[in-house]
Amino acid sequence: MGVVLTAEFHAEVSNLGRFPSGDHLAAASGLAPAIQQSGKVRYLRRATGGNRRLKRIFYQAAFCALTSDPASKAFYARKRKEGKTHQQAVIALARRRINVLHSMLHSHRAYDPSYAAAE
Repeated sequence: MGVVLTAEFHAEVSNLGRFPSGDHLAAASGLAPAIQQSGKVRYLRRATGGNRRLKRIFYQAAFCALTSDPASKAFYARKRKEGKTHQQAVIALARRRINVLHSMLHSHRAYDPSYAAAE
């Protein structure tokens, strides 16, 4: 994430303690899948709620990562090989970047591409 996206992220989140995990942050930004169920049938669908500004921040960060981060490129390519559309693959990458960002902020560590590639 660049300087502008990072500033926007801090302005939107302000207190990371509200989100005990990356999953909570993803749900707040509307990038976590929502469970849809009727009777015994359960399936996941795209969430429609969440903070639009956070969703945009993570979506743009995923696009930036596609051009500059080899681990993100590999993740995107893997999702495309699995049959995901471009949009679905970018959303999956944004969701993954949420978990990475949350982990970095909680452990007070800088981004390590070699560690991300090992996952």
